[in-house]
Amino acid sequence: MKVWLWVAAVATAVAAIIIAVDVSVDAHHASAPFYDNTKSAEVNGEVTRFLFRNPHSFLFVDAEGENGETVAWEIEMGTAIMMSRRGWSPDTIKVGDRIKAVGQPSRAPGTYGMCCAELTHPDGSPIRAAD
Repeated sequence: MKVWLWVAAVATAVAAIIIAVDVSVDAHHASAPFYDNTKSAEVNGEVTRFLFRNPHSFLFVDAEGENGETVAWEIEMGTAIMMSRRGWSPDTIKVGDRIKAVGQPSRAPGTYGMCCAELTHPDGSPIRAAD
């Protein structure tokens, strides 16, 4: 009888851990709460910083706003580990590079952020790790 109680307790604990890990992974990787996948944002500008790191890399771009003012955009990218497996490095994009980014805009009012962006050179050619 004691063995069955022990097995049941262990099974319950394992199930709780699996559920907790599964929920936290989904919550961490879901972009929908932060970015609107029903809309698209576009920015053309100059790279001011490229943070190649885990858990997410970030690209910072200054672009001209509607009234001629400078708008600082923050583009959330993938993990450095996954990007490096596709050939990216901290030198793939450099400060001063001109880029175009099209992606899902931030849901936070008054902010200039996006994720899931397609990055290209100003002429429309894709930015690749070998560039």
